[in-house]
Amino acid sequence: MYKIDNIDLQIVDMLMEDGRMHAAEIARRIGNISERAVRYRIDRMVENNVIRLSAIVNPKGLGMNVVADVWLEVESDSILEVAKKMAEFENVSYVACSIGETDVSVQVQARDTVEVYRFVTEVIGKVPGVRKTTTSIVPLVVKDVYQWRIPSGFVDGV
Repeated sequence: MYKIDNIDLQIVDMLMEDGRMHAAEIARRIGNISERAVRYRIDRMVENNVIRLSAIVNPKGLGMNVVADVWLEVESDSILEVAKKMAEFENVSYVACSIGETDVSVQVQARDTVEVYRFVTEVIGKVPGVRKTTTSIVPLVVKDVYQWRIPSGFVDGV
């Protein structure tokens, strides 16, 4: 397990603020650390799968203004197969297998509610193994996965 310290935490927080922030700027903001040390720490965190640097697409910027959570009840011998099929759809932004009342959880991005309805009824509902769907429109996202921060309990020395 990778040991993260307070400097790593500050670096991650700044990269989450602006993924294009230069190591020199990060070093300047933290103080008492060189640009080279910042680059080394970033590289080490990437190599250890602590962070991943990538672009995050904002679906609303593309006119996909409706988010829907869809929960699927699936035949027990088809759960993983159905989940993998859901992951193939371009307008699906999240897929997970779950334990509990439903078997697969899917998040759909769409232009409007009609598009959600059509996708759920004409596509998801017709995938072999899907027994039932339950859909909820998400009018407001307060915190998204890309906003998740490293909990302080994981920081060495804190």
